[in-house]
Amino acid sequence: MTRAAHRSENHHGSHRNLLFSAPKTSPEAHVDAIIVPTIRKPQAMAHAISLAARLNCVLLALCSGNDTSAGRVTALAAATGAEVLAVDVDHLPTALMPRFKTCDQLDGTRFGRHSDLSLKRNLGLVIARAAGWERIVFLDDDIEIRDPLDLRRAAALTDRYAGAGLNIGGYPDNSVVCHAYREAGGAQEQFVGGGALAVHTRETSSFFPNIYNEDWFFLMNGDELRPTAVTGVAIQQEYDPFDIDERARMEEFGDTLAEGLFWLLDEGKSLRDADVGYWSEYLSRRRKFIEETTDMVDRTHKASRRKDRMITSLKAARARSQYIKPEWCQDYVRAWRDDRATWKRHLERIQPSKKQNWRKGDLDKVRSHLGLVHKSSYLPGERLDHDVADLDAPVPVVVAG
Repeated sequence: MTRAAHRSENHHGSHRNLLFSAPKTSPEAHVDAIIVPTIRKPQAMAHAISLAARLNCVLLALCSGNDTSAGRVTALAAATGAEVLAVDVDHLPTALMPRFKTCDQLDGTRFGRHSDLSLKRNLGLVIARAAGWERIVFLDDDIEIRDPLDLRRAAALTDRYAGAGLNIGGYPDNSVVCHAYREAGGAQEQFVGGGALAVHTRETSSFFPNIYNEDWFFLMNGDELRPTAVTGVAIQQEYDPFDIDERARMEEFGDTLAEGLFWLLDEGKSLRDADVGYWSEYLSRRRKFIEETTDMVDRTHKASRRKDRMITSLKAARARSQYIKPEWCQDYVRAWRDDRATWKRHLERIQPSKKQNWRKGDLDKVRSHLGLVHKSSYLPGERLDHDVADLDAPVPVVVAG
């Protein structure tokens, strides 16, 4: 007989009750663009390029890191006929993104996040608005969509919902602490996230703050979770969440904030109830949960090396949690609300006026309007103006298609 999964009084292992589950027979709609943030080798983009070609939509590749570049991604896509707009995010005009209070609060502290994922997703929103795209899909480069029509079904749902995420199959998509809890026998499910998420650009008044669980913040407004649906299946590639204990440290502040806010939503309360008193109680609950999970892992019969790495990661999360103060949690949520207003004003300045009367998807004008430099445009079957061997040269923006 299978033993029932452990349920902790200090943790909600599922937030699925907050989602609308769409039937498999949902209507379909055209996807205007697939937006992929990437730091991996260009070959990691092959699946997204194939999806864009099959769905006849633009692929927006937002590139950084030593292993990838806009030129390399474009070279990979050239033979497919897919229309690709590839951007090296290290070369962006400074005016393209506003300064956020949430960044000012964390920069220079132990809670600062050294990642450009939120920047890339926000840039995707800016470009989508400027290009006149309506239904867009965020897709991570380690996610596989086995049925491309699942993206069209998710896109159709954005006419009624702020976001439509795909069910994550394959390897679970959770924080380090929640991974450990599941592996030790805890009842732990997954929520939808930015790794496979369809949104409508009318909903882009929300943004991705530079913090872990930025996609959960994107789906919330100042009071509640905006209506969110789930449909289809996305397959997450396997990775080791316990490979470095720094991962748990970097996640802890964002995981605490997001899980704390979602705890309120699960209880039918408003995000406005997250005052200092609430955060004091929730931080105590969070630390008890990490300690409980550590004890659960210690009692498992896992191989000693993996068990040791899991416990090391949990201790890292617990140590980082010790520095989190209730006042900082309240201040961050207030700053996030202010940043939502800042982002909305920024998009209004960025979006082209109706007088410009752009043709939907006119990428040349979009790049010019946003100040994105590009090297050249490529048509299907046209020879690239450089060899693949020369693709190490910086190419801020390249378009193929």
